[in-house]
Amino acid sequence: MRISPRIGGGIAVLALLAPLAGCTDASADLTAKLADELTTALSKHSLAGVDLTNPGATEVFDEQIAALADYPVEVTADEVERDGGKGTVELHWAWDIEGHPWEYDTTAALIEDDDKQWQVDWATASLIPDLAPDERIEVAREYGPRADVVDAAGAPIVTMRPVGRYGLDKANTPADQVGPSAEAIATALGLDPAAFRATAEAAGPEAFVEALVVREGQEAQYVKPEFASVPGAIRVADEVMLAPTRTFAREIIGVVGDATAEIVEKSDGAIRAGERVGLSGLLAAYDDQLRGTPTARIDAVAGEERREVISWDGEAGEPLVLTLDQAMQTEAEQILAPLSGEDAPASALVAIRPSTGEVLAAANGPGNGGMNAATAGEYAPGSTFKLVTSLALLRSGLALDDTLSCPETLDVDGYTFHNFDDYPASALGDVSFRTALANSCNTAMIGARDRIEGDALTAAAQTLGLGKAPELGFPVSLGTVPAPEGETEKGADLIGQGRVTASPLGMATVAASIAAGETVVPNLVEGKTAKAAPKAPLTADEAASLQQLMRAVVTEGSATFLGSIPGEPVGAKTGTAEYGEAGAGADGGYAKHSWMIATHGDLAVAVFVETGVSGAQTAGPLMQAFLEKW
Repeated sequence: MRISPRIGGGIAVLALLAPLAGCTDASADLTAKLADELTTALSKHSLAGVDLTNPGATEVFDEQIAALADYPVEVTADEVERDGGKGTVELHWAWDIEGHPWEYDTTAALIEDDDKQWQVDWATASLIPDLAPDERIEVAREYGPRADVVDAAGAPIVTMRPVGRYGLDKANTPADQVGPSAEAIATALGLDPAAFRATAEAAGPEAFVEALVVREGQEAQYVKPEFASVPGAIRVADEVMLAPTRTFAREIIGVVGDATAEIVEKSDGAIRAGERVGLSGLLAAYDDQLRGTPTARIDAVAGEERREVISWDGEAGEPLVLTLDQAMQTEAEQILAPLSGEDAPASALVAIRPSTGEVLAAANGPGNGGMNAATAGEYAPGSTFKLVTSLALLRSGLALDDTLSCPETLDVDGYTFHNFDDYPASALGDVSFRTALANSCNTAMIGARDRIEGDALTAAAQTLGLGKAPELGFPVSLGTVPAPEGETEKGADLIGQGRVTASPLGMATVAASIAAGETVVPNLVEGKTAKAAPKAPLTADEAASLQQLMRAVVTEGSATFLGSIPGEPVGAKTGTAEYGEAGAGADGGYAKHSWMIATHGDLAVAVFVETGVSGAQTAGPLMQAFLEKW
């Protein structure tokens, strides 16, 4: 019975301790909740919603963290350590600054007020160790020189080149002279005077108002002599990333310029206003590689005093290596240059090295309006596609000396097919397969359509490189050969019309595959290559037959004008494809795509003119000029 008091005493002690334990657990819950609210807010670059001993600390915090607000951060906390009505919590900061991790720890103080509520006693050193209340944070970043775009030999294609920036020095121009000078400057530079005057008058009083950037050596072309006598007119020497000429592979390589608002917004902070970036083409696609990473530095600044908090060295950009032969690309563009003017047709010239698939030239004519027809255009290839048809016929068992019928016209399900207007009468009637191809007889190819069954035409196209392009690191469309819907469309497909399409790059690939004796996959960007995997690889006999057919086009067919090209024998195929609406052509009929493809040693070339007379008459002279040079 003497145990009872002991039991009772134990109960009494527990009764006394229970409130204390409850109070301790409640405090732990409150401080843990406060720490969680704090880390959640800090991870959002804010103190909003956090109970603070001094609400004014929020304004100071916002000012100090402003420069870091665009950089992601994750803040976590250890358990709160308490000593009576005071506590501390260790904060772990993990930033991502320009791709560099920045991790450190700080401590935040917690205080319990008279109402037993916990608050954060925020100090500036809780943001960054040793940060003083009067210091602000500044983040500086600077990219090193942008890497060049180079050719296979390492010679620069796009590199820093000297320019002059022409404009108005507003700081040294009387206010009443700004408008008249701006108009005079614009007139001297061939610009809109009213528009440049408005820009100049809206600029700040100390501004240099840029009107035109001219590469060194081209001043006489763009700047009239009277520019020098305009009050306030000034030329500022500079260097910018440029290709060898204004037009050099511009539609493919692109240009460098100041980041647009759209680019800045899409970059999620990676790019800032005023920074130079690739705006189009490969320069945009490989911008990260060419820019590299910036040197970054975080400073704490108070008045004139500045101290470095941390810094990271950037990495230089890496050059982009292209297979383009600069002299060949320049020559190709010069050959297409006359196809200019308001109504000039689109045009392209593509050259490939069959042994490697390297794209040596991919020129777009001045009539393209910035469109990359050379490697990404999709057009009816006309009779150049007959080489694909020829492969399908060879696979059906047809030999080069076998006879085909080449009538003047051929009816297929009510549609009448014709040969081209100046088709030679001597090649009509029963002729050899070789003669039919050499002279480009439409009716012979279409008349043999029953020999081509199922997907044989599509398979032949794939063997010669036409079809869905693999990822090659630049804009590519090679060709499409869909299954025909009916006999008439099948007949049209066999002569490169119907729904068959190809790009100049695609048809150059066909020529390259025939020359190489295997399926060629073109490549332009170093490291971006692919291996061909046709269902039916090109055999040596097939390649030899196709090479003989292309040679026959030069020796006895529609491209005899290429017979005088010196060096190794030239093989070729002309092509003309009607397109658009009846009556749109110069002769009142359909407008015509003009094509020509050729091989010459280890060179395969395609020439395309969107609207011309015929392959031989329009594309032929361009091909001849190119092959005579190379």
